[in-house]
Amino acid sequence: MSESNTRSLAKAVSYRVLGSTGTVLVFFILSGNITLSLGAGAIDSLLKIALYFLHERMWNYIPYGRPKPPEYQI
Repeated sequence: MSESNTRSLAKAVSYRVLGSTGTVLVFFILSGNITLSLGAGAIDSLLKIALYFLHERMWNYIPYGRPKPPEYQI
């Protein structure tokens, strides 16, 4: 069963909120500049949401790890 576009997008956004928070913290520790850190976090978030969404969509076409449907049904 494949996932809907909406579910893939929701997963991408929730994952990136978590990941971009880490990016902002690391950037702030290294730069000491909160504006620069938030900007880097925003760019990181948008780019990686798009990449994750595309990744999820591509995996819908790859049967690896999915159970095979029965050859026939009664």
